[in-house]
Amino acid sequence: MVLGSVAVVLGGSVGGLCSAGALAPYFDRVVVLERDELPADARHRRGVPQSKHPHFLLNSGRRAIGELFPGFEDELIAAGGLHLMPSMDAAYLDGEGWSARKRSAMTMIYSSRILIERVLRDKIRDVSNVELREGVAVHGLSVHDGAITGVQLSTSAGEEHIDADFVVDAMGRGSSVGDWLVAAGWPEPPVQTLDAKVTYTSRWYDLPSAEQRPSSWWWQHLVIMPTPDKGQHPAEHDFLVNFFPVEDNRVIACMGSWGHPMPRSTEAFLEAAHRVRTPLFASAMDRCAPTSQVHLTRSTGNKWRRYDRWSTPPKGLVFVGDSICAFNPFYAQGISSAASSALLLREHLSRAGSLGRKFCVEFLAEQRKLLGVPWRLAMARDQGYECAVGTEQLPEWKRRILAAVSGPAFSLIVGAAREDVVVDEHFSKVFNLDESLGRMMTNPRVLAGLVRYRIRAALGRERVPYGFDPQEEPPATDYSPAGTATTAPRTGAEV
Repeated sequence: MVLGSVAVVLGGSVGGLCSAGALAPYFDRVVVLERDELPADARHRRGVPQSKHPHFLLNSGRRAIGELFPGFEDELIAAGGLHLMPSMDAAYLDGEGWSARKRSAMTMIYSSRILIERVLRDKIRDVSNVELREGVAVHGLSVHDGAITGVQLSTSAGEEHIDADFVVDAMGRGSSVGDWLVAAGWPEPPVQTLDAKVTYTSRWYDLPSAEQRPSSWWWQHLVIMPTPDKGQHPAEHDFLVNFFPVEDNRVIACMGSWGHPMPRSTEAFLEAAHRVRTPLFASAMDRCAPTSQVHLTRSTGNKWRRYDRWSTPPKGLVFVGDSICAFNPFYAQGISSAASSALLLREHLSRAGSLGRKFCVEFLAEQRKLLGVPWRLAMARDQGYECAVGTEQLPEWKRRILAAVSGPAFSLIVGAAREDVVVDEHFSKVFNLDESLGRMMTNPRVLAGLVRYRIRAALGRERVPYGFDPQEEPPATDYSPAGTATTAPRTGAEV
């Protein structure tokens, strides 16, 4: 069923490419307009500065991209992506010490952002009615009778206009579409914000060959969570640290924090690495060969442009990815939320009779539910920080309560997930945006598992040890409880 002649996607990053895949079956022609000249291989580009930092492809996003582009996951792995089980392949320092290594329900694909985009570009170029135009600056929309009817742009050849039956804004955090709509007569959309002053800094390394690595390196991913210690301690103990494996035997060493200044120079980066909670991070870096300078990012605030609250939104326009809802990137929600919105768009197109205002209102309403899950997760953490500012900033008394209870609550869930297969399954679903935190915490079986674990912990009868000395190597022993599955699902569909 063809719904229109031409659809235009503004932006050629993950959200834009996924949107093009969603639109292709329903329009004669889909045009993707991208400001950058796109590389043929996996290289950084100006329009995606965050590509220099680690990116998790959560299972909800992994599954959504796979539905839009069958074969995506296999091609990502063939290009060098790593199919890992984090609970077995990652050394995880949480609470007072290392967590136990154990099997769980969750697997993930590890790769760089630039490889994800390269594979997506390869997939979209195989779609015959999609045109990917590069080096294009979009500077306005054409509007007639409350509907978006075209896009104004400029190229090296001059000014141009494209008539469009449908437009997707995938221009990211800096999108100007909202300003253009206000200029055309729509009201300023309500905007929810919360900036927890997150800054993170990364450097890329080549790993030593497998033969040159220490025998104690059973792990491929190293994670160091902020300390729970409320007393005096080095600022670096508050850092969230990743030694993140990507394709081609490379790794991204990343440190981030809420509210602390982060190292900008190579020298400061190396000095800070030696002050984090375990010496393993710095010693691992010392065994690797650096291949980049230090990259720092501070544009990390949560921002939700509430177009869904307009009583009469524009006809023929929807928003995907950071252009509507941008998250603190610490929580790895951006790619998955954008891909899931694109898949939702395809579902709405598949049953649409027309693309009038009713279509846009209904899509925005369903998208609101989808975005609400990651948004509430981000708020549950970021609202507890004293440095957080924005419309969603809590009164001080509420913030103190949240800060006091969120850490112990998270530790309780993590502890119970170590020993209870059902809690682990639901925690994996929440982490991967397949279930809301509220739904998990009202599940009677999950609540029973949490209570049972709390009683066991109080009696010192935990089944899986934890809190191994962070000054020592993380234990390689498999502490999987009896009955734990020995294999994990190949895709994210079952978790």
